[in-house]
Amino acid sequence: MPDLKIKPRPWHPLIRKLAATNFGIWLLAGTLHRIDKPLLRLSRNRTSFTSILAGLPVIVLTTTGAKSGLPRTTPLVALAEEDKIILIASYFGSTRHPAWYYNLRTNPEVSVSHKGQTGQYRARLAVGEEREGYWEMAASLYPGYTLYKQKAGDRQIPVVVLEPV
Repeated sequence: MPDLKIKPRPWHPLIRKLAATNFGIWLLAGTLHRIDKPLLRLSRNRTSFTSILAGLPVIVLTTTGAKSGLPRTTPLVALAEEDKIILIASYFGSTRHPAWYYNLRTNPEVSVSHKGQTGQYRARLAVGEEREGYWEMAASLYPGYTLYKQKAGDRQIPVVVLEPV
C-alpha cells in the first residue's frame, strides 16, 4: 500500500520552511490536525490539508489505546520505503512522546489508511543505523524535524517502522 507520493506544487517548499520555524510550529501544531481529521473523514482518507498545503504525505493510523483498549485514530505524516511505512514520533518537538506512540508500544498491531485503502501493520522501533537512515530521510523531506530534535531536549525522538502483516 505505501504509495505516499504527493504531486509537488510550487508553494510546498515555502510552506515547509515556514512550518520549520518556531512560529510555524506554534501555528501549525494547533491547527493542522484539527483541520486534517474532518477533511480526511469527508474524503474517506484520500486527502488532507497538510498534504495540500505542505506536500507532506499523511496517513491515518488506528491504534488500540494502551490503557482503554479502545481504537484511537490519528492523522500522521509518514514516509515509505518499499512496503514499510516510517513514522517519526516528534510530537512537534515536545519533551513528551505522543499518545499514539505509547499505544503502539503496548499494542503493536495497527491499521493504516491512505488514499482510500486500508492495511494491517505491525509496529517496531528502528534503532542504530536504521534509525539514523530513516531520520535523515525524514529530515530531508521536512526540515522541521531538525528543529523538533532541538526542542525535544534530552528526549530521543522515536522512529517507528510499520511492516505489513
